[in-house]
Amino acid sequence: MTQEQARPGGRGPWFQGWYFKHQGEEGGLALIPAYHRRRRGEWEASLQVITPEESRMIHYPGVALRWWDEPFQIRLGDCWFSRDGVHLDVREPGFSLTGELRYGPLSPPGEDIMGPFRRAPHMQCVHSILSMGHQVEGEFTLNGKTTLFFNGRGYLEGDRGRSFPRRYLWAQCGWQERQRVSLMLAIARVPMGVGSFTGCICQIIFAGRPIRLATYQGARVEEWSPAGARVRQGRWRLAVDALAQEGRPLQAPEAGGMSRTIHESLYAALRLRLWEGESLLFDYTGGEGSFEYAK
Repeated sequence: MTQEQARPGGRGPWFQGWYFKHQGEEGGLALIPAYHRRRRGEWEASLQVITPEESRMIHYPGVALRWWDEPFQIRLGDCWFSRDGVHLDVREPGFSLTGELRYGPLSPPGEDIMGPFRRAPHMQCVHSILSMGHQVEGEFTLNGKTTLFFNGRGYLEGDRGRSFPRRYLWAQCGWQERQRVSLMLAIARVPMGVGSFTGCICQIIFAGRPIRLATYQGARVEEWSPAGARVRQGRWRLAVDALAQEGRPLQAPEAGGMSRTIHESLYAALRLRLWEGESLLFDYTGGEGSFEYAK
């Protein structure tokens, strides 16, 4: 194991978190381990647990979270997270979560999803994708109820910075019909110096083919709202429609602290369409999508 990653110096607000998504025939589970520093300089850590039925935030002291970059591993209390899977052991009054989930090979995008935005000095938040999709096997037990994963689907990403953007949209979905497809779309109103702009990053894997839509590649957000989004880039057109969603409350970073409440649907009904010129590459409607809209 290589050296543990150091937390940023100084006393300003900061956060770093990772999003582990798991879906299978019997149910789903998303996990967000994170550490965060408020304006006063003290470090805290947390684990957010999201299922289709509920969400929960477990608080830890800042020293409870340790992180290694290569190989990627996170330890939070008695829980471990890595490229190979997760080990869960959370026990507190009125809540328990235990289990082992094993991952197949991760599938990171070939290039950094942020592109040149990662080096922009005024970015509130920097996004990373660690896996567009991978197999999940194993089981977890939440408050006495066990959920099994056999040939389940996983997704893994991360964020770090000072705050989430005030207004943003995020959608993610993976499915297989004739071809295997995975999609992540993020749109945000990004402050930049004295002004702001609407930025977009989107990664699609279609039948093994990577497709990137991004502001730094000329993508234009034609519309976005709680109902979905339309994005155009050259010969590409993407339509994301949120048909039905039931969001669970989550705590999001604001000035380093986890003080902002947003809502995420782990199982949202989405319609997803992608055109290359006049050719419709896919038109998929399903309930496996995840969706957030905040403002």
